[in-house]
Amino acid sequence: MQQHPLGRTGRDVSVIGLGTWQLGADWGDVSEDAALDVLAASADAGVTLFDTADVYGDGRSETLIGRFLAARPGHGITVATKMGRRLEQEPENYTPDNFRAWTDRSRRNLGVDTLDLVQLHCPPSAVIDADGTYDALDDLVAAGSIAAYGVSVETCTQALAAIARPGVTNVQIILNPFRLKPLDEVLPAAVDAGVSIFARVPLASGLLSGKYTASTTFAADDHRTYNRHGEAFDQGETFSGVEFETGLQAVAELSDALPDGVNLPAAALAWAATRPGVTTVIPGARNVAQAAANAAAAETAAGVDLSGFEAAVVEVYDRLLRESIHPRW
Repeated sequence: MQQHPLGRTGRDVSVIGLGTWQLGADWGDVSEDAALDVLAASADAGVTLFDTADVYGDGRSETLIGRFLAARPGHGITVATKMGRRLEQEPENYTPDNFRAWTDRSRRNLGVDTLDLVQLHCPPSAVIDADGTYDALDDLVAAGSIAAYGVSVETCTQALAAIARPGVTNVQIILNPFRLKPLDEVLPAAVDAGVSIFARVPLASGLLSGKYTASTTFAADDHRTYNRHGEAFDQGETFSGVEFETGLQAVAELSDALPDGVNLPAAALAWAATRPGVTTVIPGARNVAQAAANAAAAETAAGVDLSGFEAAVVEVYDRLLRESIHPRW
């Protein structure tokens, strides 16, 4: 699988990574065996980036990744975790002491002395803008607790603020055919600054799988049930903020523009992976089949003409989604 440089770290990561929120919580039940099988299928397919967070299943995702990697010496996988949601997301909670406590917990969960990459987990804008945030992160690097740091964000404004900080390795932002605003300024700024972009929620919480209908339902503990209107966290995390019925219409129209032999999720992942400035795309997977299909999208990105699909993405976005999505994030 094609590898891209991870900022200025000297590491390379696969163009298709693995998001592991599903292996922790909020997507219905995934057994430990199933989770470990997903990790194995991804690694076997050439995935070299696992993205996780300390709150995914209250550390379950991190712990499973640590167990899996401990059994694979020389695995060559970079683990990017996140911190900052173990307390209320108020600026006063983002202190050096809490940073140390959170990273120490993640180090224990993952079974490592030094975390490869730690990202602030969609913190308030005031935290992203504060000089003290980066002083504290630099201290963790100096202490050897973390090797590098980045920021996961909700908005393009937050992304641009993080990219401007010289110590930031990566910015993680929602980017998919339903969320085009990062193409305007964020990706060009990242290229200029040498900052990696992680495209998250690349399948719009599964909506871009093309498998959902108006009658599709989700488990009660699935955020696609309980957070459709931002009841629990930012609405943009669920279906990328797109109203479900509108999303289904957009999916139907994008499906009509697919290249021969390519399904919608593969096209959506390949589209994101081929945007200039994107280092890696991090779809999630709940089973081996999903993990393998996600990884295979790297071949689509490398060898399929997506120009017709790309044109449809812009046209559908402008007509159905821009007015409701572009101003918010």
